[in-house]
Amino acid sequence: MDWKRPARPGIRFGQQEYVVSMIGGLERRRKWLAFCLTGLAGYVDGLGFLAAGGMFVSFMSGNSTRLAIGVAERSVTALIALGLIGAFLTGVIAATLVAALVHKRRKSAVLGLVSLLLASSATLAHVGAGAFAPLLMAAAMGAENLVFQRDGEVSIGLTYMTGAVVKAGQRIGMALLGGPRWDWLPHLLLWSSLVTGAIIGALSFHRLGVDGLWFAALAALLLAVWAGLIDRTGEPA
Repeated sequence: MDWKRPARPGIRFGQQEYVVSMIGGLERRRKWLAFCLTGLAGYVDGLGFLAAGGMFVSFMSGNSTRLAIGVAERSVTALIALGLIGAFLTGVIAATLVAALVHKRRKSAVLGLVSLLLASSATLAHVGAGAFAPLLMAAAMGAENLVFQRDGEVSIGLTYMTGAVVKAGQRIGMALLGGPRWDWLPHLLLWSSLVTGAIIGALSFHRLGVDGLWFAALAALLLAVWAGLIDRTGEPA
């Protein structure tokens, strides 16, 4: 998330130079795409958390802690957590390969993969193999993080918000020291998008069960179309 704004220098306080984060300098349509994708991640994670009995499908730090506790307690939780982490990693690898093959339409191609994985997860649940559905949800969330890249590196984490909260706090501190007044807002909005999506995902699960994933798959497909339209501008990120 530490991208530099192209046309804006860092703000100096004493001997330190603080560089504004790119989420605040993204072209407006890409910024809204990031918010929507974070909302989608929240939706899937909220639904997946309930479907997987309290395990995460997008938050691998949480699953890593569950893995460690499961190992310490010799619980089957460790195997479930490890499976979800492995599925998430597999999604990242798959999206990396897709992005390399379809460079100019990277965002659309990666989101197409996300949509396919979510639809496959919903299909598994529909045919009675719901126990495996969270694995494909996790793979989809891993893939989603490859939408925004710069110089071959992931530039905005869309499924985990610890960095966004840290950046918001840092920017608030900078503002109190006389820096840019509103640079913290995009980070807080990114976090809010995830929380809002998770609320909707939980409500969806209580009404529709895992079938609520069909809405997520459709949303990812529509966002793939939108990303393709945005990419026609030829701008980076």
